[in-house]
Amino acid sequence: MCRTRVLAAIFTLVVVVAAHAADGLVSVKSAYDAKTSMDRLESIVTERGLTVFARIDHAAGAATTGRTLRPTELLIFGNPQGGTPFMECAQTVGIDLPLKALVWEDAAGQAWIGYTDPAYLATRHGAADCPVVATLQKVLSGLVDAAARDADDGQ
Repeated sequence: MCRTRVLAAIFTLVVVVAAHAADGLVSVKSAYDAKTSMDRLESIVTERGLTVFARIDHAAGAATTGRTLRPTELLIFGNPQGGTPFMECAQTVGIDLPLKALVWEDAAGQAWIGYTDPAYLATRHGAADCPVVATLQKVLSGLVDAAARDADDGQ
């Protein structure tokens, strides 16, 4: 009976930690496979005048260790016009900048594009009232939606 309680407590802790780990993550289902989704996102980011600092292929990194990982890539990008005002509200937000978007394929083969909600970052850094947050949310949402949306869906 005591062992059951311990196992139940551990399970509860794992569920709480797993749920907390996803705080602030916005995930958008993509109409494309993971590589195409990332290629589209990178192209759109560049077209809109943002700087791409890095594109990191986590699956390729895993392969160098003899392990496999479903397609998982991170795009690091930004623009001082958005990042600087955010850091003026709370300089520590610089730990979370430049902006990042993760493209991954789930176990069912569905590609997703995810990013951290700027409002979550603002709250994390004590700058919930920072005026640039709404603009950053709109920019990120627009970039990701454009990359994930099927070009033939009429939107």
